[in-house]
Amino acid sequence: MLEMTRDTFEELVAEALDTIPPELTRVMDNVAVFVEDEPDPSDPELLGLYEGTPLTERGEWYAGVLPDRISIYMGPTLRYCETRDDVVHEVAVTVVHEIAHHFGIDDERLHALGWG
Repeated sequence: MLEMTRDTFEELVAEALDTIPPELTRVMDNVAVFVEDEPDPSDPELLGLYEGTPLTERGEWYAGVLPDRISIYMGPTLRYCETRDDVVHEVAVTVVHEIAHHFGIDDERLHALGWG
C-alpha cells in the first residue's frame, strides 16, 4: 500500500476542490466535504460517497436540513493507487464524481462521461 500522511491526502482533496470551476462552486448549496479513513466495511473499496439530496431533487420542503456530505476515503484510495501521481488523479476524479452527484448526475451518466 502506498504511504501518505493524512495531512497530505487532505491537501490533495483541497487541491481537487480548488479545480472545480467557480461557476459551479457558486451554485453548490449546503454540502460539506470530509476526508475519512475507511468506508463502511460492507463496501471496502469505495473511494468516495455522496449522501444527501441532490440539487435537482430539492423543492420547497428543503429547508433547515443538515448539509449533504461528501466523503473521500483515504484507505481505499491509497490501496488502489501505485504512485503519488495516481493518488492525485484518483482524488480529482473522485471529488468530481461526488460533486456531480450533488448536481443530480447519476453513475451511469458519469461513467459515460469518463468520470466513473
